[in-house]
Amino acid sequence: MVHQVIQTQLQRFKNFLGFAKFFAKKNFVPGVMIAPFVEGLKDFFSLTKKRKMSKYRVDYQMYRLNQMEQLIAQNNSHFFITGSKIDDIR
Repeated sequence: MVHQVIQTQLQRFKNFLGFAKFFAKKNFVPGVMIAPFVEGLKDFFSLTKKRKMSKYRVDYQMYRLNQMEQLIAQNNSHFFITGSKIDDIR
């Protein structure tokens, strides 16, 4: 009787190990855990490059905004009236 119970428990344990082995092969648990870690490292090491690109974009947009403001100021007779503008208006 005891021998049969031990035999059954061993068979169940073998089945469990077989399922666990198949699951580990199918899902590759270490790979699933390592992939996000590697992606995080890549993001961390590329932060300087991303920051420089963002700073360039912001600087360029500020440059374009200042250009537009200058053009508006030059073509608008109500603001920034200087000596030469007053002569042109007369």
